[in-house]
Amino acid sequence: MERDNKTKRQKAKPRRYERPRGGQARAISELMPEIGRTAFRRFGFVQSSVVTRWPEIVGPRHARVCMPESIRFPPGEKSEGILQLVVVPAHAPIIQHVIPEIIERVNRFFGYNAVAKVKIRQGQVKAPPVQEPAKAPPSLKPVPMELGESLRDIGDPELRTVLESLARSIGAQEEE
Repeated sequence: MERDNKTKRQKAKPRRYERPRGGQARAISELMPEIGRTAFRRFGFVQSSVVTRWPEIVGPRHARVCMPESIRFPPGEKSEGILQLVVVPAHAPIIQHVIPEIIERVNRFFGYNAVAKVKIRQGQVKAPPVQEPAKAPPSLKPVPMELGESLRDIGDPELRTVLESLARSIGAQEEE
């Protein structure tokens, strides 16, 4: 009888491995590059950061009038590709003259000779968002006089700092 029980145990199917559930929560920003990567690869981009960081690569002046559409590589290769640019029609001759500089900057971004040629297609370009100059942090603004006197009596430095910050933000709201 004991022998029959042992053979039944040995014949039992091995348990399938399951990834442990739970763990630490991940920020959505960590997941988005993975999701976007497949969509970008489908349209010819090896790295989605070329699109997102285009103004850094070519500069804000050229980023307003051209943007990358795709990078096509020869079969089985990841170098000597063709970068397809969409350019505002009026600026196409100017971009044609700076193509060697764009190739150099894109290759510097990749770290190797990823792009050998650039093809231009004329079309509409969505300009990158305009960045407003940064405002001075509230800690550099003076505390309003009517609130400043009452804060000096507080002995705890952390509490005083928090209350001063609150007073500055209230003062900034009143100015607007």
